Amino acid sequence: MIEALWTGLQLVFEWPSIGFLMLGAVLGIWIGAVPGLGGIIGLVLLLPFTFGMEPVPALALLLGLWTVTTTSDTIASVMLGIPGTAASQATILDGYPLAQQGQAARAFGAAFTVSAFGGVFGAMILAFSLPIIAPLILSFRSPELFMLGMLGLTMVGTLSGSSVLKGLVAAMLGLMLGFIGMAETIAEPRYTFQALYLLDELPIIPVVLGLFALPELLELAVRNVSISRIPKDQSDGGGIMDGVRDAFRYWWLALRCSFLGTYIGMLPGLGASIVDWVAYGHAVQSTKDNPRFGRGDIRGVIAPEAANNAIKGGALVPTVAFGIPGSLGTAILLGALVVQGLRPGPSMLTDNLHITFSLVWMIVVANVVVAILLLFLAKQVAKIAFVPGHLIVPGVIMFVFMGSWLGGSSMGDWITCLSMGIIGFVMKRGGWPRPPLILALILGNILENTFQISMRVGQGWGWLSRPIVLVILALIVLTLVFAVSGIVKRRQQQAKLTEQSHEDADDEGGEGSEKNPLISLPFSVLLGVMFVWAGIEAQPWHEEVKQFPVTIAFPAALLTLAIIYHDARALHAERINAGSWDDVFRQSAEQAVLGRSLQFFGYLIALILISLVIGQKLALALFIGIYLWRWGKYSARLSISYAIGGWFFIVAFYDRIMNLLFHRSLLQSWVYPSLPDWLPAYFF
Repeated sequence: MIEALWTGLQLVFEWPSIGFLMLGAVLGIWIGAVPGLGGIIGLVLLLPFTFGMEPVPALALLLGLWTVTTTSDTIASVMLGIPGTAASQATILDGYPLAQQGQAARAFGAAFTVSAFGGVFGAMILAFSLPIIAPLILSFRSPELFMLGMLGLTMVGTLSGSSVLKGLVAAMLGLMLGFIGMAETIAEPRYTFQALYLLDELPIIPVVLGLFALPELLELAVRNVSISRIPKDQSDGGGIMDGVRDAFRYWWLALRCSFLGTYIGMLPGLGASIVDWVAYGHAVQSTKDNPRFGRGDIRGVIAPEAANNAIKGGALVPTVAFGIPGSLGTAILLGALVVQGLRPGPSMLTDNLHITFSLVWMIVVANVVVAILLLFLAKQVAKIAFVPGHLIVPGVIMFVFMGSWLGGSSMGDWITCLSMGIIGFVMKRGGWPRPPLILALILGNILENTFQISMRVGQGWGWLSRPIVLVILALIVLTLVFAVSGIVKRRQQQAKLTEQSHEDADDEGGEGSEKNPLISLPFSVLLGVMFVWAGIEAQPWHEEVKQFPVTIAFPAALLTLAIIYHDARALHAERINAGSWDDVFRQSAEQAVLGRSLQFFGYLIALILISLVIGQKLALALFIGIYLWRWGKYSARLSISYAIGGWFFIVAFYDRIMNLLFHRSLLQSWVYPSLPDWLPAYFF
């Protein structure tokens, strides 16, 4: 074994393997940092280039990219409040508030340090666990996977806002959205409204980008602020080395979360979806000393970042040892192994053990090199937090809409992104946490399938008596108890702060913490009606098709009724304090900056409509120019230069490099046939 470990290290540092590993790592930094791309897109792009290559260099290129995307995705999560990938959802809860406080560099320092540690830890566990981990993986069957998914939902539902009810209902809304499309057990459409676009489920990328990105960009646009709400010369204690020191200060938390990330990552199908939330929940529940989770607690960055990097090593265990990919990324890597003539299974632990250990060393080297590189770059990246928001918004809007286009290359993706942006705006202003919706949407089909298999195999509810199921069920109950007690304690502390200092009391912040019942109440009523309609609509379906939607819809309607009651009471209290309904409407509109927000969404609606006429490339460039000139009040020269730069990037990267198929516009039908031969049509 020691000889195979040493041989694997030598294989990695041989030329050209080390060169391809560094190339993949550099590409992974870029792909992980751009919203909407991520490791899966990168693997798909690079996989064809590995055909004909030797096994070790080919795997080095792919692993170098795939490994580091969960490190560089921190950039979007911290700077923009947008999950760079699914594994960085929890990071936004404290990373983005730190950036708003002018401490983005501190968040980067801590995140990149623990990312390297988590990645190395996961790789080492991979090396030592391969021969002995089979019993653990094989003990997790459908009942255990279902309960583990429910634990993840409970974690995110109870830890991402000031209302447990709203968090749980948001998760139920995500589950219902996950049922859209063709049922997997029996080919029967659900909630498609006879739209072909919805037959294949809601694509996750447009939903994530719309729900998180558009409300945060709207905030920068309508309030005319930078990402940091604090001027650069007034931000103290937010340097890179402060973050590095934080990582070493909370080394025990990083170690525990790396352990969680590694072993949860070994579970096929669920690991990458829930591991950051389980780690974040563990950090919240194990912290006693005056935590500020959701408002800029550095531990809220350390926990998920350590876990989501450790998952890479863990995810390779079932892939290499059993040929069972735990995610789409590992499925692509599994295909790469087969293409290279390597058969996952016992041979990877015997005859090809040196190749397996080379994979371990690739993960170690890529994580360490990229963490060091990003620590050097972090100071420059963090300066973006102090750039005027109007200069950031149009460029990021371009990335958001083009990232959404990757979901299925359909105008429905843009409409989905915009629709979820509006929903995300309402949820943010109404105090509804958004992360539960996304995680539930990701887990919806997995939970439904494992639930139905559990019911069939266990002949009813007998599977609830399985030992691991009981342990996870106990963890779910404890999570709910801790969450409720934590919220009660925070409200008691808030009441004390209100008595002592009104200024301190306002420092609540965090996801799902805004209070605006005039926005929340109509949304609650709409959700209640939707849940009831969804339950009734499902009645004619086949038993297996309607089982899970009905199980979710009617309890969700009852929980929503309780939220409606609380919102109505809060609105009545505001009416008494304000004196008249006119004052209530005016104050709520001012708090939500409703007028400017509607204008912003009007710009985005116009962008989609104009794209149908002149094409997406020209429409996005036009949006950039008009936004800077009309909304941002910048000069025509700067606006035009920015627009041309955006157009060139779309053509060069998304068209020429990624070869995306763009929507056929009216201009393309009318004008393209008359273009001269020397003018490439792909410009437009």
